[in-house]
Amino acid sequence: MSESSAEVVADVASAAVAASAAGAAGGWRRATGLAGVAIGVVAAGAAAGVALERMTVGRGMRQKARLALDSAGPYGSLRGMPGKAFADDGTELYYEVDDVDTEAAPAMGPRRRRLFGRKAPAPVTVVFSHGYCLSQDSWHFQRAALRGVVRTVHWDQRSHGRSGRGVAQARGESVTIEQLGRDLKAVIDAAVPEGPIVLAGHSMGGMTVMALADQYPELIRERVVGVAFVGTSSGRLGEVNYGLPVAGVNAVRRVLPGVLKALGQRAELVEKGRRATAELFAGIIKRYSFASRDVDPAVARFAERMIESTPIDVVAEYYPAFNDHDKTEALAYLAGLPVLVLAGVQDLVTPSEHSEAIADLLPDAELVLVPDAGHLVMLEHPEVVTDRLADLLTRTGAVPAAATVKGYGSTSSTAQPG
Repeated sequence: MSESSAEVVADVASAAVAASAAGAAGGWRRATGLAGVAIGVVAAGAAAGVALERMTVGRGMRQKARLALDSAGPYGSLRGMPGKAFADDGTELYYEVDDVDTEAAPAMGPRRRRLFGRKAPAPVTVVFSHGYCLSQDSWHFQRAALRGVVRTVHWDQRSHGRSGRGVAQARGESVTIEQLGRDLKAVIDAAVPEGPIVLAGHSMGGMTVMALADQYPELIRERVVGVAFVGTSSGRLGEVNYGLPVAGVNAVRRVLPGVLKALGQRAELVEKGRRATAELFAGIIKRYSFASRDVDPAVARFAERMIESTPIDVVAEYYPAFNDHDKTEALAYLAGLPVLVLAGVQDLVTPSEHSEAIADLLPDAELVLVPDAGHLVMLEHPEVVTDRLADLLTRTGAVPAAATVKGYGSTSSTAQPG
């Protein structure tokens, strides 16, 4: 992307701040359409800007295609036994449990039985934590592969998905990664009060796992038998350039905090502008979520829907936490455990170098770098992620044997051990 195009986005963000200062509703209605560019980037999990993509298909046709994908896409349709946990500030946290299906196990196909080596796996629970502006449904493919075979818990982070609005945030307090670690502890207490646990976290979800380890090392020591970090970071996110030239990065960093604060204060108007510019978001989201050219359009639309559903005030209140995030020292509590560290080589949001840094501090961890993969690697190359998770379960002793998973998404590329 050119330096000039990055400056265009910075100018857009500046215009949104100016509109906020003026306080004119009419100005905000005009500004929100433009500010949609900055919003879309942040909602895609990237604190940066990109230029508007050229539209080569008629607007009516694009709208019909989006509606068709919404009605036909099966992604995110899996549901489990619902439950509620309550954070230390009273926030209601929604989770779902998929239990082992002992009756269906004999009817499974031979390939799926072979994946786990036996019909009754060890009583381990895999707890999945999702990333920024996503929901528990982002683990759709892995959930489908493990469903009925291993007990799993999927939860929505505060103010995301089906969880309640953060109580502390409604009072004006900032979100912290430490708070997310305490939220995860509350979910574990409610959904997994006993037994061994494997923790899996993508992006912000991985940071949540680190925060849990930092605050509850005894839980890690006594009950956690394995950890999977997917496309995440232990710190230094303020140095990420999001694929932009230096001038573009500096411009975005200069105006983005003010833009987000202003937009979050006028959420209703901004959401209208965001809907009006939804077609622009699609290209932005795809750039920062995927690297493959041949991503299933239904998968891309699925990711877009999750991100669109995150209110702008939630986007705004979470963003500062990432610059403050540093849980490098907490990784020491995971030393000696079976750990999977997996990343897309072309991830622009949490670059693979951050995963390599985690693996360097956990020399016994398995590092897997997935070529032709971006930030949402578990949706882009689900067969790779699910296969390595199955192998992690083998290493934890939860299952005695594993095999390559197939049939849960495209298989256009393979992983390279780091």
